[in-house]
Amino acid sequence: QVQLVESGGGLVQSGGSLTLSCATSVSFFNSKTMAWYRQAPGKQREFVASIDRGGNRIYVNSVKGRFTISRDNAKRTVFLQMNSLKPEDAAVYYCNTFPQSTSWGQGTQVTVSS
Repeated sequence: QVQLVESGGGLVQSGGSLTLSCATSVSFFNSKTMAWYRQAPGKQREFVASIDRGGNRIYVNSVKGRFTISRDNAKRTVFLQMNSLKPEDAAVYYCNTFPQSTSWGQGTQVTVSS
């Protein structure tokens, strides 16, 4: 059973920043594409960003230029640096592989006040 433990969420004002972390027990982590997803109330979970084994990054258009995904292979951890946060970024954020596996963590709540 893969473990995914997200942390770093919180309440921040619009325009503020947060850094999310995700500690994983993913096997062969170095070779996996890792990603962040988010789910806002009443909406489906959506892809936010991914980073592959070579460090290539993909972002959903709405966060380009504001969010940065990174990884620490030695610690099997994935990060999401979020800057210039907007109220529409408020959601529960999850990490997972890409494509996603069936194992999900508890997520970390991000709340952005306007």
